[in-house]
Amino acid sequence: MPKSKEPKFEDNLKRLEQIVDQLEAKEVPLDQSLALFEEGVKLARTCQTTLEQAKKKIEVLVKDTGELKPFEGDPEP
Repeated sequence: MPKSKEPKFEDNLKRLEQIVDQLEAKEVPLDQSLALFEEGVKLARTCQTTLEQAKKKIEVLVKDTGELKPFEGDPEP
């Protein structure tokens, strides 16, 4: 089975972090800032979709074991 040409979640997240760093530096011209912002929004949406799909897969797997526990953030110490 051939590998997908789409970037991995980690690659998308890294690129998104680079975009944020560039925009926060405030050294980018307006037209480039807008292009970076647009790219960032697309990457954020892609990352969100990937996370939602992963969450659904986990819920299905855990449900099959009969131990479905909703995710509520970081576990308590």
